[in-house]
Amino acid sequence: MATERRFIDGLLDKMLPLEVTPRPMFGEYGLYYEGKNFAVVCDNTLFVKITEPGAVLAGRVAKGAPYPGAKPAFKISRAKLSSHEWLVEMVKVTSAALPSPKPKKRKPVR
Repeated sequence: MATERRFIDGLLDKMLPLEVTPRPMFGEYGLYYEGKNFAVVCDNTLFVKITEPGAVLAGRVAKGAPYPGAKPAFKISRAKLSSHEWLVEMVKVTSAALPSPKPKKRKPVR
């Protein structure tokens, strides 16, 4: 089952005032904050990358793989999604702990 755009729009509203950008990926979505991919949304479920600061904040949050072969991530429950302050803080601490994306190589001009 693909993630519904309505779910993504609601999730982005819950993350305001952060400027989180969704990018479609094979019927699902990658979520980006400050240019860093911090989460994916699969089957209307938010999966946040595991980081040490995120683990401290998360407490007892289930872990799971968003799709077969993926690394485990925090599987955020509907109850946690209803906590605006917790969700915003989770985005901030997770993104801060992730490395900056590598610059894309430019193709040589011929």
